Amino acid sequence: MAEQTPTKPSSSTEGFFQPFPTIPACYSFSAASARGNHSSSDDVVLGRILELYLPHNCSNAGQSIHDLSRRALEPRVLQHSVDAETNPPVLRPLTTFGEENRVDPLWTSTGWKALKAIGQEEGLVSVAYETENTTWNRRVHQFALNHVWSGSAAMTGCPASMTDGAAKLLAAHLGDPDGDQPGRGEVLREAYRRLISRDPNVAWTSGQWMTERKGGSDVRGTETIARRLTDEELLQEASQRDAHGMPLGPWRIDGFKWFSSATDSEMTVMLAQTTKGLSLFYAPVRRRASRSASSPNETELNGIRIQRLKNKVGTKQLPTAELELKGVRGWLIGEEGRGVKEVATILNITRLYTAAGSVAGWGRGLAICRAYTRARKVQGSLLADIPQHVRWMAVETVKYSAAMHWAFFGIALQGSVEQDWDLMVRNTKAAAIIPRDRKHAAALLRLITPALKAQASVGSVQGLRECMEGLGGVGYCENNEDGGILNVARILRDTLVNPIWEGTVSVMAEDVVRVILDPRISNGKIIENVLGQWVHHVLQHCQRTFPDECAFVEKRLQSLVEITNHVDKAELLWRGRDILGHLQAIVCACLLMYDACTDGNEVAVIVASRYIQSFADSDIQKPSQWDVESRKDRMIFLGEDIARAVNGKL
Repeated sequence: MAEQTPTKPSSSTEGFFQPFPTIPACYSFSAASARGNHSSSDDVVLGRILELYLPHNCSNAGQSIHDLSRRALEPRVLQHSVDAETNPPVLRPLTTFGEENRVDPLWTSTGWKALKAIGQEEGLVSVAYETENTTWNRRVHQFALNHVWSGSAAMTGCPASMTDGAAKLLAAHLGDPDGDQPGRGEVLREAYRRLISRDPNVAWTSGQWMTERKGGSDVRGTETIARRLTDEELLQEASQRDAHGMPLGPWRIDGFKWFSSATDSEMTVMLAQTTKGLSLFYAPVRRRASRSASSPNETELNGIRIQRLKNKVGTKQLPTAELELKGVRGWLIGEEGRGVKEVATILNITRLYTAAGSVAGWGRGLAICRAYTRARKVQGSLLADIPQHVRWMAVETVKYSAAMHWAFFGIALQGSVEQDWDLMVRNTKAAAIIPRDRKHAAALLRLITPALKAQASVGSVQGLRECMEGLGGVGYCENNEDGGILNVARILRDTLVNPIWEGTVSVMAEDVVRVILDPRISNGKIIENVLGQWVHHVLQHCQRTFPDECAFVEKRLQSLVEITNHVDKAELLWRGRDILGHLQAIVCACLLMYDACTDGNEVAVIVASRYIQSFADSDIQKPSQWDVESRKDRMIFLGEDIARAVNGKL
């Protein structure tokens, strides 16, 4: 028997080394055709969504999304992201001699600050408020920018979301008379100007301080108290100014906020109790230091003491704190006692951000999996050539596609109630799915937003767990080398907060039930008169291509109508999560079918059919050969050309 030559052992410098996967930019814009080209975008569904909601003559928006998707992958940007992750915020509560540090107790990393500034430069908030752009949906443009940026943004999208919500709130009050708060209008206008600025030297971010130890998501448990200062007190403190020289408000706020994100922001919006009930207040975070007559520009926190920073599972880059409020000076926003109504404006925006940010993380995870699948060999074969692996990832891609369409439908509805339908919807492929009637669109948005926030957040967490497994041991590691581009673990940890932040899934289910039973919305028949009308209109466009699937949607809609018409509030609340599932299945199915019917794209047709089959009864399961389905898997997950995938080898 011939003697075998011993193999050479591997070492730290020799042996097998995994080829490094190349993560492409997720979106590509074709200037020649003045439209996005979804077939050349790595994130195919994003490309299709932008073709659906943006008009063809929208090169400014398309080019900006194209450019930012590439900037998000630049080595310097990725290093900022790693810096923010590995150097989390630090609290320095005392001075050298043990006094309370009221000047600069919070330290954040260079990377965190740089990423916030880039987001401001790129218009991640301001795009929605650049009202000279009237011919395309500014919200779709804005959230597409956020989508391509989010995977590298190190949670700076959190303060951006609250900044957007605060800008939306303040915009509604810019014309309010000062009344018994002289100077308020000037203060709010200056804050609004800074919130929507693209200049990092001018731009602000906003906090949102709602959560307290007793209340959690139930703001009725708010124990923070606001008291109107007396005329004598105001006279004594008339010279006090905020950090930017604006007058401080006539209200004093005292209490304790238990979970306050974006503590490094320049302003905040918070709830507090007054003699007339729960009210909403604006407050600058910093004011001119009272003890520094020799240094008039020195500033300190505005009656705020950062008690401690939260030690969280994820979002470690984000300074989330417990705050003690003692003598915070602020301004009442809106009517006293109507704080819950006012804060709803912010919540509607931040819940859209929560859903969109969730699917953005999921999209980055799938992008990493696609690149890894093309590079990783197992038992001599690329993962791309192992049908079981590709099938698994195709299933996840279908779920992701549904979540993306749902998220951007909510975003498009938000844009439609802010802009003129005839100017920015009529000339798009989405004209048949965005209600022209603004009240109808607003009602539909009100119904789906909490359901979208709940289901997209949970689905993204589950999807990112699958992405982690798809990379094997690499996925389980905190890969901060190479700019952290393969760190799926970090994305998963950061996304875990989204089913909780801005209301848990149970809170969202309760909110949906509240909408269903609200007699002010379509006479208490929103499922039939708003959702049902929209569904039947969409299905008219899909019936020829998807007859069986349309029948399923009709059946599912009828089940939801039966539930909402024949049970009382207590049972609706008991069924709350089931209702969220009904809304998801119905809306996502309609959107996927409609999208496929806009151009007959075969992969889009397959995705829509598979999504609906995943919910449906066996009577619409279409029998087929496994090898045919396997080729379809490759088209869905790897984006292979339809003809080559069907006619070529596995």
